[in-house]
Order: sequence, then C-alpha cells, then structure tokens
Amino acid sequence: MRQLTLSVLPVLIAVFIMIAGNGLFNTLVPFRATVEGFSPVMVGVIGSAYFFGMLAGTWAAPSIVRRAGHTRAFAAYSAVVSVAVLAFPIAVSPIPWMILRALVGFCFAGLYAVVESWISGKAGPAQRGRLLAIYNISNFAGSALGQQTLRFFEAKSDALFSAAASFMMLALVPMAMTKAEPPPLPPKGRLVIRKLWRVSPISLVTAILLGLANGTFWSIIPAYVQKLDLGPGTVASFMTFAIIGSALSPYPVGRLSDRFDRRKVIAGMSLAVMLPEIAMALIPAPQPFLLYTLGFLVGGLITVLYPLMTALSVDRLGPEKAVPVASTTLFIYCIGAIVGPTFVAWLMTALGDRMLFVHNALVHFTIITYALWRITREGPIPHGNKSQVDTGEERLVG
Repeated sequence: MRQLTLSVLPVLIAVFIMIAGNGLFNTLVPFRATVEGFSPVMVGVIGSAYFFGMLAGTWAAPSIVRRAGHTRAFAAYSAVVSVAVLAFPIAVSPIPWMILRALVGFCFAGLYAVVESWISGKAGPAQRGRLLAIYNISNFAGSALGQQTLRFFEAKSDALFSAAASFMMLALVPMAMTKAEPPPLPPKGRLVIRKLWRVSPISLVTAILLGLANGTFWSIIPAYVQKLDLGPGTVASFMTFAIIGSALSPYPVGRLSDRFDRRKVIAGMSLAVMLPEIAMALIPAPQPFLLYTLGFLVGGLITVLYPLMTALSVDRLGPEKAVPVASTTLFIYCIGAIVGPTFVAWLMTALGDRMLFVHNALVHFTIITYALWRITREGPIPHGNKSQVDTGEERLVG
C-alpha cells in the first residue's frame, strides 16, 4: 500500500489543492446567495445547475480524456473552471450564476473522471477500497482547509472567489510536474450504463440515491446553518466539522470493504448515517456544540458510500474500464443530484427546514433495503471482492 500510495502521490496532492478551492466555492455560492437575498428555491435551483452541468460533463469526459490524455485533460478543465469561478462576482444574479454553476459542474465531472480513474486503475481489488479511501481523505482534507478561507473575508468580498480560483489553478503544478505514468486510455469514449447494470445493479441504484442525498446536503446545508442565526463563523465551523468527519472516515471503512463484501458494507454505512440524520430532523434548532457534533457524524458517514460504490463497480468491470466506470457512476449520481436540491428546497419551504434530514434519512433507508434485497438475489461473492471477470457474470446477476 505504501508503494502504491507513493505512485499516485502527485495526483493526491493535486486533488488536495483543487478541492480546497472547490470546497470553498461550494460553500460560498449558497452562502453568498442567501446574503444577496436569493430565495431558498433559487438556492436549490443553482445547486441543481451544478449537477446538470456535471451530468453533461460525465457524458463528454471519456471522449475528452481519450483524445487528450489524463494530464492534458486535467490542465484544460482546471483552466476553464478557474475562469468560470472568477466570473461569479461580475454578475451577481440568479440566471448568470446558474449558467456559470453548470459550467463549473461540467469541468469538475472531467476532473473527477481523470483522478478517480487514475487511482482506480492503479489498484487491484485487494487495495482498491483503501486507495480510494486515501483519495477521499485528500479530497475532504482539502475541502476542510478551503472552508476556513471564509473566516478571512467578508461574505460579500470578491476575494473569496479569487481565492477559490487560485487554489484551482495551483492544482496544475503537481500534475504538470509528475513523472508518474497515467493509466491506459479508455478504448472507447462512452459510458457503460447497460453493462454496469448487468453486472452490478447495486452500484447504479446506490449512485442515483446518493445523488439525491449528497447533492442535497452539500448544496443546501450552508443556507440551512446560515438561517439558524448562530453567529458569522457558524457556517464555516459547521462545514469544517462535517468535512473533517468526511476526511477521517474513508480509510477504516475502505479497509473494511477490502476484507468483507462491499455490498454489506454499503448497507451498514447507510444504516449508520441514518441515525444522526434522524437526530437532526428531530432537533429543529440545535445549539452550536450539538450542531457541530451531528455535522461531524453526518459528514463523516454520508461520504463513504460513493467510494464504496465506485470500488464495487471497478471490481465487477475491471481496472481497464476505470475511466468509463468513473464517468458512468458520476453520470447516474448527477441525475439524482439535479433533482434533489430543488425538490428538497421546495419541501423545506412548504414543510420546514427539517425536511432536509427527513428526506436524506428516507433515501438511506431505501439504499439499505435495496442492497439487502440484491444480496439475497446474488448470493455470496466467492473470494471476497474479486472483479467480475473472476467471479462470473451469470452467478452475480442471478
């Protein structure tokens, strides 16, 4: 694992820097939109626009990576997304922000496809869960760092957008300087939705449901905390606690999934995240200590499911399909993430802010139910988490 981690270290450093910018940006947009007086529904629509752009980006990413290669594609996406972020303070209005948010989503779909396929393609089934966990630690540690930038400038300061764009441009340095060999280019620039459905329906169902839950949480939670009116630093502190939880949890869960059936780990982690979500639904106005504690737990548990689902997908299709698998799972995820923020913002307006957590708890209950049902249909996987090539397709799909 040490040698494997060192081989992808430049990619992990680039992810850390890139997500420091994106973490700041993702919190800044709903936070600034609330300060500017945008309605809750409009905040949700802008959040959905990000995932609409990401949906289009996942469709295009395999072809772009195949044409340009991993490193050059990363550089192109980074340049475009930095310019888009700098354009936000130029036109503070819902329609331009929706368009720019969609463009940022398009670029990040490609960036995620590059780095996740690079990491998945370098690991075997016995290490994939842990290596993807290390990637997620780098991801969320960078995001935790980015949140703290909110403390140094006023909410209406354009410097916050400049700081986010600067992080994103700096991520080019380790990628441009690395001598590490990227994984093979995908043989075909297209998604593999049908094939993944045949060999791993749990992956696709989990992906769309995670889009509903995760996309809603990260798009709306800054506005939710801002409305609690607990002080100017509460949003930054809450997001930092949530992201620290996200950074600490992936490795032990990834190690667990390398030793045991990933399907059962997905069901178990879905059950674990339901408990703090139910607590947040039952406590409408938690005080800061309890708010940060629940944020730490929800943030730490809500994010471990995506790498588990990705690892399961690559196990079934093989590492040579890492780029189309990364793009396909993100494509399906984005469908849920487009619907989730707007739908939940409407629920919150009609029935109260706690509906954010009621909705997410029901989504995770659905993941548990479907995963357990598929396990009874598919039966045990021989030899742990070997790839689909090793275990036989007919046996897995029953």
